[in-house]
Amino acid sequence: MQPNDLPSALDLVLRHQRQAYLAHPVPTLAERRADLKTLQRFVRENTDALCDAISADYGHRSRHETLLGEIVPVITGIDHDLKHLRSWMKPQRRSVDLRSFFGARNRVIPQPLGVVGVIVPWNFPLNLSLVPLSAIFAAGNRAMVKMSENSRHLSRLLIERMPAYFPQEKLQFFEETGDVGIAFSKLRFDHLLFTGSGATGRAVMAAAAQNLCPVTLELGGKAPAILCDDFPLQVAAERILFVKYFNAGQICTTVDHLWMPGPKVAAFVEAAKKIVRARYPTLGSTDYTSIIDERSFDRLLAALQDARDRGANLVKLQDGPGFDRDTRKIAPTIVLNAPPDSMLWQREIFGPILPIRSYEKLDDVVNAINAGPRPLAIYPFSNNQETVQMLLDRVMSGGVSVNDALFHVGQHDLPFGGVGESGMGHYHSKEGFQTFSKLRPVFYQARFSMLKLLMPPYGKLADRVLQFLSK
Repeated sequence: MQPNDLPSALDLVLRHQRQAYLAHPVPTLAERRADLKTLQRFVRENTDALCDAISADYGHRSRHETLLGEIVPVITGIDHDLKHLRSWMKPQRRSVDLRSFFGARNRVIPQPLGVVGVIVPWNFPLNLSLVPLSAIFAAGNRAMVKMSENSRHLSRLLIERMPAYFPQEKLQFFEETGDVGIAFSKLRFDHLLFTGSGATGRAVMAAAAQNLCPVTLELGGKAPAILCDDFPLQVAAERILFVKYFNAGQICTTVDHLWMPGPKVAAFVEAAKKIVRARYPTLGSTDYTSIIDERSFDRLLAALQDARDRGANLVKLQDGPGFDRDTRKIAPTIVLNAPPDSMLWQREIFGPILPIRSYEKLDDVVNAINAGPRPLAIYPFSNNQETVQMLLDRVMSGGVSVNDALFHVGQHDLPFGGVGESGMGHYHSKEGFQTFSKLRPVFYQARFSMLKLLMPPYGKLADRVLQFLSK
């Protein structure tokens, strides 16, 4: 496909999908359940090939991490949607002012929007394409999905195999060739979901605005963990480090940095060394994932060097080399005393590097977080309910996990989404169904309406009716 052909080719697919939608705008419960089961069947029947393709895109991606972070969430998420879909589709009853409308009815009817566009990042490409698709199909829509340029092997697998499961007027995937993303975001979708960086999200939103296309943006940010003095240090270290080094830290909801009481920092570092060396003995561990590409690899090494040059203390948590350029692996690292103007504090890290900042008062932590963009998540660690509630009240974020990290994302009955610069809108669970539906208000007038008494010519009877209605 040549660049000049892109807009017309993409628009042709969109027109075909919209024609199919208009011919059958409201799929039945049985049809939607069939779509969800087909999507689930695709994952089950192609698990090995999907894992291999994603690993090839990374250079090396732990198979277990793909199973835990991509395969299982899609399958179990669809199970959740299948369980609740009937209730989500039911029209909602709303009250009617019976003084005015005897026998009238109010309903809110969820109906499909039409054709939804999905722009997928590279870090969890299967999860972040198929989990949205489960909500899109549950709501009765059709979809066009644009994959990342860093997901070449997976994109080609999806493009090759998915037509055996869904016709192209229902679902079609597109590979990024360098120009597809720009043209894709300019299409007249009925809704557009983008997951990725804030900078790209701004461009996508600007393009969609030309068509007044509503968007859901799932971005990122510097999500902090906040370790309070009362919480067991060993437990916190085990949980924080699992999430931080899962997928080598390349997760939008991972712990970007850690706040903790100053006197406990040394003990945390020692615990971290033991934990990481037990989990990932060497850089060559098959359970440890590579950095996605050379540009990201060089950016992370530059950030570490910048911190070192500015007087920070870098603590490598593995024995052996700090990185391997051939495999694009960087050793799990803790950074102490990095100054606020260092690269690690200026942007989302998105790698296996954990800066630690000490504090004396929690108010200082609250004020520091609130001085920056609202994060996609916060992770308070405390067994004191008043402390946790204070942090929930005073620090706004897209989501929260209390005494753990990341796992609010994997709770299928919770919505997922950012706030402010970390995103807008929600999907997952019922909120995902509603995001990709039009919650359409419908008023059914009764045979007799008191409004008839208010029609011109006005007289004393109308005055009496208005007086009655105002009571």
